[in-house]
Amino acid sequence: MRGVVFDGRRAQVVDDLEIRDTGPGEVLVAIAAAGLCHSDLSVLDGTIPFPVPVVLGHEGAGVVEEVGAGVTHVRPGDHVCLSTLANCGTCAECDRGRPTMCRKAIGMPQRPFLRDGQPLYQFASNSAFAERTLVKAVQAVRIPTDIPMASAALIGCGVLTGVGAVLNRARVDHGDSVVVIGTGGIGLNVIQGARIAGALTVVAVDSNPAKEEVARRFGAGHFFPSVEGVRDVLPTGADHVFECVGRVELVRQAVDLLDRQGQAVLLGVPPADAEASFLVSSMYLDKSILGCRYGSSRPQRDVALYAEMYREGRLLLDELVTETYPVEDFEKAAADAGGGRVARAVLTF
Repeated sequence: MRGVVFDGRRAQVVDDLEIRDTGPGEVLVAIAAAGLCHSDLSVLDGTIPFPVPVVLGHEGAGVVEEVGAGVTHVRPGDHVCLSTLANCGTCAECDRGRPTMCRKAIGMPQRPFLRDGQPLYQFASNSAFAERTLVKAVQAVRIPTDIPMASAALIGCGVLTGVGAVLNRARVDHGDSVVVIGTGGIGLNVIQGARIAGALTVVAVDSNPAKEEVARRFGAGHFFPSVEGVRDVLPTGADHVFECVGRVELVRQAVDLLDRQGQAVLLGVPPADAEASFLVSSMYLDKSILGCRYGSSRPQRDVALYAEMYREGRLLLDELVTETYPVEDFEKAAADAGGGRVARAVLTF
């Protein structure tokens, strides 16, 4: 079968992947569409270290082909969105409703694929850039069949991360002010999350002026090419600032833009050894810097919630899919996504 394999030097589309049999508690999914997230590109450039060879992709949707023993919540033929959380479901964090903190869901990659007899790693417990993938049952969330697969795929990472960061982690409230630095796939979902939460003022910041139109469509009331104009709109600072790029100088700018009791939420992924700085004295008025993993999401609950919001017209998904590419055009899709020419490139099988 086809898939995108990264060997540590280059990523290529291959057609000789194999996948092992479905085991207990697992679901075999035929991938229909998969979004190309910046995290996939970060593996290619070394920003995110990951063992190789690896089958890439982690933002996918498809159709259940087979379920293992003990799986009852999905069955063959169901349309599903895939999450990246292979959480155990039984530890204290899972029991508290915090699957993103489950230690079984962090840094334990499996190797369900084979190529020329060599096992290949699974990226983010998902590997959606393959015709078929195996996931734990908890990762497969059933969705209505009337949601286009290319749009549904984006729920699995961009929406869960961006909208989730607003609703679950920052808990933006009615009337709050929000600044979003970086309006790529994650940033746009933060913007629409702020709109859904009832934020009064939403300011988008991006160095690419071509992104203004789409940022406003998703809910931004103001757009600036740098943070310099933000104080004209929010002279005392913002209640929430989301850094969605992953550059340490932007982290500093996010902190500097906070109002009293404001919080900076870090969503961008800089290199693993990157360090950021801020003035300690600036934090004493109850300001906070928050990390955020995967939007502090509970996928079995949140995916279904966002799917219904989409069906009601409250959550934009189709507008995120700038262009679809057959998987054979992975290199072009990666170039367009990396160059900022598309909000979200989606691979199709």
